[in-house]
Amino acid sequence: MGLRHFIRVLDLKKEEVEGLIDRAMEFKRTHNFRGLLSGKILALIFEKASTRTRVSFESAMLRMGGHTLFLSGRDLQLARGEPIKDTARVLSRYVDVVVLRTYSHSTITEFAVYSSVPVINGLSDRFHPCQALSDLMTVLERGKDPFKEKVVWIGDGNNVAQSWIEVSALLGFPLVICCPPGFEPERELLEEVRSKHGAKIEIVHDPGEAVEDAGVINTDVWVSMGQEEETQRRREAFRGFTVTAELLKRAKPDAIVLHCLPAHRGEEITEEVLEGPQSVVWDQSENKMWLHMALLEFLLKGE
Repeated sequence: MGLRHFIRVLDLKKEEVEGLIDRAMEFKRTHNFRGLLSGKILALIFEKASTRTRVSFESAMLRMGGHTLFLSGRDLQLARGEPIKDTARVLSRYVDVVVLRTYSHSTITEFAVYSSVPVINGLSDRFHPCQALSDLMTVLERGKDPFKEKVVWIGDGNNVAQSWIEVSALLGFPLVICCPPGFEPERELLEEVRSKHGAKIEIVHDPGEAVEDAGVINTDVWVSMGQEEETQRRREAFRGFTVTAELLKRAKPDAIVLHCLPAHRGEEITEEVLEGPQSVVWDQSENKMWLHMALLEFLLKGE
């Protein structure tokens, strides 16, 4: 297969996304994965804090017989000004695959240029592709067909939303993005997916309109890491965009609600909804590990 990186969803083909999700579901169902990555080493380079992404990748690698090295930003000479390209060329001689979780997307793209091993985007300011794929796995696992169900994103047009846009574009199902004015996804990304993939992305600003007859509703925090100084402004701008039980009444009775966590109860989602029967967030969180197992196998073994 040759060297492959996973920096954004559009790095994959449609059939590869489908294959990864099938494989992740197989791992979850059969637990037949022992020793598949025996002797392989995963390096996790995280500038940002993490619970689910870090632990799910570490667990995925360890369950498959591999090893992990966790390196925070302050653990590396990058913190003292070493060029990204130097770090990439050195580390890729020590390990077999690298996951980067960074503030700037350009850090990941530059690292990948100089790396001789696969590089995975564990989150950047532009994309969170692993999250979007494990979200999609959860939707399908719950029997929801995105070609037959209205799929809605409510909240900030952030990195997760932008990766969902790429999933929608690649697979070809419609997606509704509902944001306050001024918080929409990147215009350049929307133009790209519409022109190259014929993406059916609808941008609306009314949450009630957005969730009308929806079967899948996804949300995320209003203030992402690195945006703390904007907290008050964002809380005011996003007033009315909380996923509440009242709002859910406008969706289908069997609609499911996703949130990639951590959740700020009472802001983007209420306690009642998060802990309610339509919430699938705990399965969604678990599925990150199974998806990561499939992705690591794909990048390291070409399977």
